Amino acid sequence: MVCCDCIVVWKSQGQTPRILLIERKNDPFKGNWALPGGFVDMDEDLEHAALRELEEETGISLIKMMQFAAYGQPGRDPRGRNISIVYYHVADTELDAHAGDDAAQTQWFDIDKLPALAFDHEKIIRDFIKAIN
Repeated sequence: MVCCDCIVVWKSQGQTPRILLIERKNDPFKGNWALPGGFVDMDEDLEHAALRELEEETGISLIKMMQFAAYGQPGRDPRGRNISIVYYHVADTELDAHAGDDAAQTQWFDIDKLPALAFDHEKIIRDFIKAIN
């Protein structure tokens, strides 16, 4: 299985950066927080899949995202072997997000005060923070 996960960070001058997370509406990890994302369709470009999943789950429509890294540790998803290509966008204003599709709700969190996260998303976010600092 191939999927894309999306890191959307809001950086405002003089404030702690915030990251957008979704509360999962479905299993696995129903009720837990996660990066927006999902499965890539068979005929779909990776970046397009990331943009589509972001819009479906948060209502945020972007034109472009940058590829960050790939994660494929066996066991990262209880449904089976899964490889995720992670994309990111850094915004200078708060983007209006609302839950849709597989998300029960969306919320901006201070990047240094994250809730418990689904899958390996805590590692992904830690790696991203190291890479941008």
